[in-house]
Amino acid sequence: MAIFDYVDIPACATLVPPEVKNRLDAEVHTSLPPASKTTDDPALPSSQGSTPTRNVFGNLPGLLLASSLQIPANASSEHPRRVPHLLSTRDPLSVPTTTLNFRRFISRIGPVFWLQDRIEEIVTWRKGWKVTMMWMVAYSFLCYFPRLILLLPNIIALTIIIVAHPPSKSSESELSLTEQIRPPTRAHAREGSAEWLGNIQGIQNLMGLIADVHDAVVPYVHHLTFATPYTPFIFTIILLSTLLALPLLYLVPLRPLLLVGGLTPFAFSHPLVRDAPLARLLEALPLPRWRARLTRLIDDDRLKDHHFQSELREVELFENERLAPGGEGVGWSKANLKMGERVAWTRGRDGCSAVTVDGGGGSDVVSSNLTFLLEPGWAFVETEDWRADIEAKWCEVGADNSGWVYTNDAWLEPHALPKGEGKAQITRRRRWVRRIYLNPAVSATS
Repeated sequence: MAIFDYVDIPACATLVPPEVKNRLDAEVHTSLPPASKTTDDPALPSSQGSTPTRNVFGNLPGLLLASSLQIPANASSEHPRRVPHLLSTRDPLSVPTTTLNFRRFISRIGPVFWLQDRIEEIVTWRKGWKVTMMWMVAYSFLCYFPRLILLLPNIIALTIIIVAHPPSKSSESELSLTEQIRPPTRAHAREGSAEWLGNIQGIQNLMGLIADVHDAVVPYVHHLTFATPYTPFIFTIILLSTLLALPLLYLVPLRPLLLVGGLTPFAFSHPLVRDAPLARLLEALPLPRWRARLTRLIDDDRLKDHHFQSELREVELFENERLAPGGEGVGWSKANLKMGERVAWTRGRDGCSAVTVDGGGGSDVVSSNLTFLLEPGWAFVETEDWRADIEAKWCEVGADNSGWVYTNDAWLEPHALPKGEGKAQITRRRRWVRRIYLNPAVSATS
């Protein structure tokens, strides 16, 4: 802490250490738990940043404009025409370029989603067993003669020409297989049309899938970046296994291995296999609860020394949602909550003690910051965030795989499923927990 020479500090005064942050006269901010995937509330943030959502998106045009005028720090002194530009830095960041490229991207991404849908239909047997079996036979033939993969460009070009052949004069009830799988012939979708909106829907779902995969992989990647003491052991095991596997590579039968590996997804996605007792048994396994416990073990591994040396507690937060009228199992959202009942986020199990949301002006704007008033000396554990209580031991009936407990219109008669005996379950709530720790040095001076 800097001491000013022109300020007279009394001898009886005690300097407040810089670690003191959680005093009674100070607000403690914590990030909002991630919203559920089934919510339809557009105001909820999709990230866990600490900056208010309204401020970020409200200043986005200025941010883009300012960044477009900045000169890169690693600018080369060579002639601009001789410096190779990366694709990510080819054009400066600007609002007009972003808008133009995004519109072009939406209008031209349709064939990619069309191909994605056709692949899913083939793998999941939705086109019938004849179509799926035909592709399985083609893949088996390719595995037996792997050199045929060199002819794939020619085969793809021939397939496009055959599929694009003008249809013959026949009735709609006698469509050939070529006509059924015909891709969209329009060069690009017209803005505002049904194809345009369909492309936006596909982009939305693709972004959600990428975010889900990222969130599922990132908690385990830090073990490979020397962020934990397990990285040297993992490196040793991988290195030894690689050296031991090198002499055995010539003994691995690649053709049978690729054949079995490629046909296995078709076997597991068959309707008879999905409806088999074994599949229902796997669905009944408490996999989400095991994953929650594994996440807790990872959180414990990330704790610092001063966390272990202090007392740890949990603070809870409840997320409340209501089913839209006529939703029939879909349409859960915080925007459906009635006026006068519990709000979207509460701290009490009875639905009271609403959480203060720092939205920056208006109840219709939900920020990524929640304001808590912790006791002096207590602070949130910095290495972890809010976790959904999947086990739901606070409720006698338990919860579903996402931690939701379903109740009736009066928030009574809890059930672990969306519908139970008696009245329909049209409200639900989920418990979130986050740990706090006591810093003795802070509590002694506060």
